[in-house]
Amino acid sequence: MRSWLADPVASGAAAGFVLAAVELALLGTASGGLVLAIFFVLDSVLYRREGGLPKIADPTPDSRVRVRGLVNLPLLAGVIAAILMSGMWKPGGGITIAGVLVEWQNLLRDGIILALAFVSLAVSSREYRAANGFNWGPILEVAKLFAAIFVCIVPVIAILQAGLDGAFAPLVALVTGADGAPNDLVYFWLTGLLSSFLDNAPTYLVFFEMAGGDPQALMTTLSSTLVAISAGAVFMGANTY
Repeated sequence: MRSWLADPVASGAAAGFVLAAVELALLGTASGGLVLAIFFVLDSVLYRREGGLPKIADPTPDSRVRVRGLVNLPLLAGVIAAILMSGMWKPGGGITIAGVLVEWQNLLRDGIILALAFVSLAVSSREYRAANGFNWGPILEVAKLFAAIFVCIVPVIAILQAGLDGAFAPLVALVTGADGAPNDLVYFWLTGLLSSFLDNAPTYLVFFEMAGGDPQALMTTLSSTLVAISAGAVFMGANTY
């Protein structure tokens, strides 16, 4: 079987993914550094103002930081590997469910993720989950919320895929330069604006599809657009928290 590393398209996509990830890591580091610096300055000023006030005992004294459940780290790496696999391996074909074609790589990805989840439940200590206050309530709530969001977003994505021939032609024209190339600055601000009111994931998906929805192109020739969409969705998603 031919390795995807020997495929120039696949290996180019992998290289583009790494470069985009590095660029996003640098942007995240710069952004995080600015936020930490602002917090440090504010905390320092407020601490000095409280210098003459009587000291109040900390009701929740700090304890030693300990990380448990490290057995899950390889499982998390497996989840990331499964997602990358589904974006790079294209065997063709799949099965049709309710009129929607589910491709083989996506079926395999979801199967791997579900299997890793069950393995995590089996190997993780119940004591650790209890200490973290783990229960299924929030997960079920988020599942219902995201199911509703993505059901509602399906027609939006279908219209976006029509490009300049669809109902969202003015919006598509707004994010496209005179030469037909994506306008990264507009993508960044529009993604950030929508992400401020909607969740990051559906916002990312909307603008990912607007940019063509082709992972190979967005990880190579259009990697700057992918970075703009990713940064906008993440950096401004907390504006309305």
